[in-house]
Amino acid sequence: MDSARLEPWKNKLIELPSRLSLEVDIIFPSEGEAGPTKLAVCLHPWSWLGGRKEDPTLMCLQRVFLRAGYCVVRYNSRGVGKSSGWPSLTGASEAQDLKDLVQWLTGRSPNVEHVLIAGYSHGSLIASLHPVLPPPIKTHHLILSYPLGPRGWLTAFRTGTYTKALATLVQDPAADVLIVYGTRDEFTGIGKYDAWAQTLMHERRAVALRIERVEGATHFWFNHQQELESIVRSWLQS
Repeated sequence: MDSARLEPWKNKLIELPSRLSLEVDIIFPSEGEAGPTKLAVCLHPWSWLGGRKEDPTLMCLQRVFLRAGYCVVRYNSRGVGKSSGWPSLTGASEAQDLKDLVQWLTGRSPNVEHVLIAGYSHGSLIASLHPVLPPPIKTHHLILSYPLGPRGWLTAFRTGTYTKALATLVQDPAADVLIVYGTRDEFTGIGKYDAWAQTLMHERRAVALRIERVEGATHFWFNHQQELESIVRSWLQS
């Protein structure tokens, strides 16, 4: 589906320059809005384990984003739902899909001033590969439950690519990054997470980097969604 301007959609297909089609939901913060000034693009967990745009944690984030005035975009990655194509093993194809989708969205949003890339679990790996957009657009990254422990086999052992991408992001003076993880994550031990967070804080330059460690929270955020919402809301207001 194509349109000169962005409008609310449900389960619609967007054709990218690669000829790949992505199944997309676009939710506006209020009815009758002339055009969004803020876009939040949400990436779901690993498709091989059932990740899709209706993920409960993404729906939790959507509530916060809508209240903050963001137009929310949730999409099924390649090979999920009605999206065409086939999932890659490295994440490289998904990263290009994200870049193409953001370009498609911003091209139809002439008033956009902020673009937020929100990745959860495997989606946070792909989100970390998206660069900061050129001004005047301000780019924000939310990296939630980054799968640090299984990152190697989730990316066909392209660990170095992802390590470098995240280091580049947190060293970009124009970046604004929030990283959130739980102390009881099933896939990454807290010691590994804390050491990683310390390294990222050491690597950062003038970037706005905020790292939040949530006591008792698991990878799936059961019984901790209110805390997550509060952290994200506070970040958006800062």
